[in-house]
Amino acid sequence: MKPITINAIMIAKPGKEDDLFQEMKKMVAPSLAEKGCEEYSLHQSVEQAGVFVFYETWQDEQAFKEHIETEHYQTYRKNIESLVEKREVYKLTKV
Repeated sequence: MKPITINAIMIAKPGKEDDLFQEMKKMVAPSLAEKGCEEYSLHQSVEQAGVFVFYETWQDEQAFKEHIETEHYQTYRKNIESLVEKREVYKLTKV
């Protein structure tokens, strides 16, 4: 199976930039500890405040599916609902 790369782009609601950043930071360590996680890094735009990007690489589709079923992921999704103005997620494979 091919590795899966996730590029998740979050744009915070005005005034919620730091709250979103704090919630996103909480995801890094537990996600990196998951079986099948090859990379999980958080990035912040240098050009636009409140734009954050997760860059994740998972061993395969199954590892990614298991990730989104974890308690820490489910808690994260619940916690960011009121903080995100726009969310785009791209599931990619290297070509």
